[in-house]
Amino acid sequence: MNAQDLLANTLSADASTRQNATQQLENASRENYPQYMGMLSQVLLQEAAPLHVRNAAGLALKNALSAKDAARQEEYSQRWLSLAEEAKAQIRADALMALHSPNLKAGQFASQVVAAIAAVELPNDQWADLISILLQFVNEDSNTNLKIATLQTIGFICETIKPEILRTRANDILTAVIHGARKEEPSPDVQLAAIHALYNSLEFVRDNFDREGERNYIMQVVCEATQSAAVAVQVGAFEVLVRIMSLYYEKMSIYMEQALFGLTVVGMKNADERVALQAVEFWSTVCEEEVELALEAQDAVDFGEIPERESRHFAKIALPEIMPVLLGLLTKQEEDADEDEWNVSMAAGTCLSLLSTAVADAIVPYVLPFIEANIQNDDWHRREAAVMAFGSVLEGPEPGVLMPLAEQALPTLINMMGDSNPHVKDSTAWTLGRICELLIQVIKPDSLHPLVSALVSGLTDSPRIITNCAWALMNLADQLSALFLEENENPQSGPLSPYFEGVVQALLRVTEGSSNESNCRTAAYEAMTAYLTNGTPDVIPVIQNTIITVLQRMEQLLAMHNQIVGVDDANNWNELQSNICSIIICVVRKLGAGIQPLADRIMTLILQLIQAAGKTSTILEDAFLVVGALSAALESAFAPYISAFLPFLHPALKAHEDTQLCTVAVGIIGDITRALGEQSTLYAESFMTVLLENLSSNILNRNVKITILACFGDIALAIGPAFEPFLETTMTVLQQAGSVEFNPVDYEMAEYVASLREGILEAYTGVVTGFKNTPKAPALLPYAEAILHLVFTCLETQDDELSDSTQRLCYGLMGDLADCFPRGELKPALLQQWVANVLRPRGRMSSETKKTMRWAREMVKIATQ
Repeated sequence: MNAQDLLANTLSADASTRQNATQQLENASRENYPQYMGMLSQVLLQEAAPLHVRNAAGLALKNALSAKDAARQEEYSQRWLSLAEEAKAQIRADALMALHSPNLKAGQFASQVVAAIAAVELPNDQWADLISILLQFVNEDSNTNLKIATLQTIGFICETIKPEILRTRANDILTAVIHGARKEEPSPDVQLAAIHALYNSLEFVRDNFDREGERNYIMQVVCEATQSAAVAVQVGAFEVLVRIMSLYYEKMSIYMEQALFGLTVVGMKNADERVALQAVEFWSTVCEEEVELALEAQDAVDFGEIPERESRHFAKIALPEIMPVLLGLLTKQEEDADEDEWNVSMAAGTCLSLLSTAVADAIVPYVLPFIEANIQNDDWHRREAAVMAFGSVLEGPEPGVLMPLAEQALPTLINMMGDSNPHVKDSTAWTLGRICELLIQVIKPDSLHPLVSALVSGLTDSPRIITNCAWALMNLADQLSALFLEENENPQSGPLSPYFEGVVQALLRVTEGSSNESNCRTAAYEAMTAYLTNGTPDVIPVIQNTIITVLQRMEQLLAMHNQIVGVDDANNWNELQSNICSIIICVVRKLGAGIQPLADRIMTLILQLIQAAGKTSTILEDAFLVVGALSAALESAFAPYISAFLPFLHPALKAHEDTQLCTVAVGIIGDITRALGEQSTLYAESFMTVLLENLSSNILNRNVKITILACFGDIALAIGPAFEPFLETTMTVLQQAGSVEFNPVDYEMAEYVASLREGILEAYTGVVTGFKNTPKAPALLPYAEAILHLVFTCLETQDDELSDSTQRLCYGLMGDLADCFPRGELKPALLQQWVANVLRPRGRMSSETKKTMRWAREMVKIATQ
């Protein structure tokens, strides 16, 4: 079978034909990679080949060069780079020639292939003349299709390759792209391709943006493109303005004054929704930038510094122009709008929320008249827009400004839960949820009953309304309980107690539904978790009855497991089990040791769930978290369940490719050892063996290894001196890990090293505390210098790079070590000048950390007398 037929068969409607062809291609890729790639590039180039076959060839080439997974991408890159230069040159030539195809679609397929090769070769200093070749193609005015395909290629390259690799060619690329984006360009398709390429190149043309003349020209071209007769070009131009605002906010003042205010306001009014959406997005981006700048400014004030960047307050200045437009767009709802389809009304609501956060109190005078004029309007569009506007501006202004308005509006909103229009009810439920979340003080005793009644009634409505009512009930439970606890210590009853059973029963009815449309069932489970978590002692009987109901459901689901047919059934089953596990965890934590009478039943079901889940790691994670919660609640009484559980724990610990599952499994070891205390000695050897094996794995994620180091501390703390057989190995591993250097320039590495050191400190703390005040304490002496060296290394880090928790661990560890040797064994080490220097208050330090530092200072004083 020739290559064209094989590629055509990969697209066959017949599954068997499709799978067979795909398998043959995969075999060819493995057995003779150079021939495979050459074959594909030849098909891509052939004008006589059907378009869908050329597409398949281009896609196969691209997929052989690029992958989302980093490890696989490295494998693909090395495979390509190891090809003979002659073979690579031929495939490159074929791909470049395919850009010239008179069929624009074929040229576009080729553009992805060229970009995929470039993404591998340019970072490795290969294909040095590629950009020059592409720029030459762009300048061939007679071939419109070639210009489009080439500009798309440049766009793909700019999107996938790190900016610093292309920075030396920034001027040339920008010149070509801007030339194609000009209003004088006769082809709107070329202009659109150039606009998209400009979007992708913006990050690495920073030097050009720093030069006023070049920046002015770029901005002129983009602003003119927003006025293009081609709607797609307008949309693309506004997308570029959004990205420019995100990247170069500090340089936008003059352009905002001269053009962008007007252009974007007109754009938001555009009859074509695609244009209006991008114009609204521009202002959402402005608000996001200014919210971030306000946070940076506040941080600077807190630490007596000058902010690096200043807000230009574009949003506040623009309020008079943009608020009427946004409020008008809120009324553009569609009766049968799909909740997953983004439209101008949704965009306006999101922008209004961001604007409220950015300008705070200043928004209230603009939005209040609109709400008052429309909240009882006969037109449902205006009623819903008024409610949405009110809900959108609740976060940002000072609570004192909004509370009188919220108190006045609350009865009206509660009544609107009975509105005849479902959109109005949906937005009203959401707005009530926002009030419960952000202005809980507004909910007075006289409004609580009608509010709860309205929300519970909404739980019988459509899925979207159910979701928002459940969310509102969850916020009500969380925030009202927190407020009540601030004012009442150890209350036996709470404001929600009279409604507790009724609300939980209503939520349970929702969770009985077979559908999770609009996430309504999950929202009901989350709300139920909030009520069970915040329940006061007087509702414990309801909580106990609820957990029995939930366990019965788990039993029913487990009995149905063998009847699952298809992916949808499996996903539904998994989602239900996950929600049930969250309820069990919540109740176990709430009841503590009081869960004992149900412990056998829970563990039996959880072990059955683990068996049924197979390799579905999300369910295994949830099941393990239940075990962790149960062990914490039962403590030593958890011992009878260990032997039955361990056969399921060890495979999870060895699932090195599943980072999350392995992390949870390591955490369970910590939970079990903390629960069992000295009884953990029976399992310590098997735990330590598998954890040390995991540390040597080349596959296991490095962050899981940090969790393992901290787990050593849990085990040592639990079994105390019985940890001695593992002491030398553990301390050697910790010393090696502690030698990893801190590089503040590499943010990702710096973050990792900071987490690593915190994990090591936790491990050392567990070991030292476990041996302290025991006859085995002298065994720690050989390691004391290394421990103190790590403490010194951490504390000499700049204040803004050192977390408060790390500082507290450092001081706590110093104090524990000194307390471990009060007779002067560590006197020389503790009398070093750096010890006295660090045992003084630093810039950023919580009261708890200061307290720990003072204690450590006292311990050191005793140990050095």
